[in-house]
Amino acid sequence: MKTILYIHGMGGGGDSRIPCHLNRLMAGEDVRVIVRTYDFDPEIGRSQIVSWVAELQPDLVIGESLGAIQALRIQGLPHLFVSPSMGAPEKLYSLAPLSRLALGRWFLHKLFPLREGDRQPMKFTFDVLSKYRAHGQAALKAIEKGGYYFAFFGTKDHYRRSGVVRPEEWPALFGPGSCVIYEGTHFMEAEYIESLLIPKIREVLSLEKK
Repeated sequence: MKTILYIHGMGGGGDSRIPCHLNRLMAGEDVRVIVRTYDFDPEIGRSQIVSWVAELQPDLVIGESLGAIQALRIQGLPHLFVSPSMGAPEKLYSLAPLSRLALGRWFLHKLFPLREGDRQPMKFTFDVLSKYRAHGQAALKAIEKGGYYFAFFGTKDHYRRSGVVRPEEWPALFGPGSCVIYEGTHFMEAEYIESLLIPKIREVLSLEKK
């Protein structure tokens, strides 16, 4: 049995859509996708994820959106990414001064409301947000020469306008052929999960379709 550790994005969690789709669509194959809700504080989240890697001994890590930064800090494994938000740590860091104000925290919670279910509570405090720049820098330093890093980006990803998602920079970091662009949004639609993500998972894990 192959194990995939799926690192969800900002505000995601144990019931995030993409890993649920993966488990349903790959039912009967020799693979399991594990997703757990980790803390929004990047260093607490990092500690949790490190313990899960030790426990699960995954064969592959998938990082979605902001979860790509946590995924990059995991070494010694092949990596896949869905809409990796490489610019997000700097954006969150820039919001730290705003979080000192009660009105600022209210605005951030209105902008990023907590969704129902097993979802990541977002703590928009100065202490948490001010850690994100170092978190992003640590992720870049953790990139391994010769490691496997492959990403999927949507043409209609609205986060590209703000620079949170930057597909044009990906090949410079990971080389030519390290990403593919699909005609979808930031939140990879089911058709692309089935036609792009799952075949790539099978390729990386050398699984035969059953």
